[in-house]
Amino acid sequence: MAVERKFIEDAITRFRIAEFLEKELDRAGFSKVEIQRTPMVTRIAVDVTKPGKVIGRKGKSIRDLTDMIQQKFGVDNPHISITEVTKTELEPRLMAKSVVRQIEMGKNVRRILHFSLKRIMDAGALGAEIVASGKIGAKGARAKTMRVSAGYVPKSGEPARLVSEAHVTAYPKSGAIGVMIRLVLPGTQFPDKRVMKPIDLPRVIAAAEAVPEPGGEDKE
Repeated sequence: MAVERKFIEDAITRFRIAEFLEKELDRAGFSKVEIQRTPMVTRIAVDVTKPGKVIGRKGKSIRDLTDMIQQKFGVDNPHISITEVTKTELEPRLMAKSVVRQIEMGKNVRRILHFSLKRIMDAGALGAEIVASGKIGAKGARAKTMRVSAGYVPKSGEPARLVSEAHVTAYPKSGAIGVMIRLVLPGTQFPDKRVMKPIDLPRVIAAAEAVPEPGGEDKE
C-alpha cells in the first residue's frame, strides 16, 4: 500500500505542477509540460510560444519559477527546460485557447470551428477533430454540441494513445462552452494503417475563411 500511495501522490503532484505552470505561463503561450522524476533531479520540460518571457532578464524569471515549484510542491532539485513552439496550429491546447478567445469575443461558433480545423490540417496534421458543447446559441437557449473533423483520428484502442488532445472552456455571456481539440501530428505511424491516404478536406472546411471582428461589415 505504501508503494501504491507513493504513485498516487506523485501523480497528484505532477497534475498540480502542470496546473500551476499553465496558469503562471499563460502569457508566455503555455502549450504543455512533461514531468519526469529521476534519482538526481526532477525534469520539467515546458513548451511555450514565448521562451523569453519564461526565462526573463539574465534568467531571473526561470530561477524564481524554479524556487516557487520547489517551495510550493516540495519537489527536490527541479530542473526546468524551455522549448519554443514554432507551429501553434499543431498544438491542441494553443488552438483550443484560440477558439475559446474568439467565442468569448462573440464570433460565429461554426465558422470558428471550420477555420480552425482548416488551419490545423493545412499545417500538416493527419487528422483532427474539434468539438464545442454547451450554451452555443443565444442566452437562454438549450445546450448543444457542434463537431467538425477531417482525416484520421482514432478514438479507441492502442492507436488512440497517439492522438494529442486538449480541453479548454470558454465563458461567453450565454454560458459555458467546452472546446475539445484532438489531432494527429504529421509523421505519426499507426499499427493498423501502414499507408495513409491523401486527405481531402470537406468542401465547407477547405473554403473556410477567418471570422471577421464583431462590428465589421460581415458581422453575423
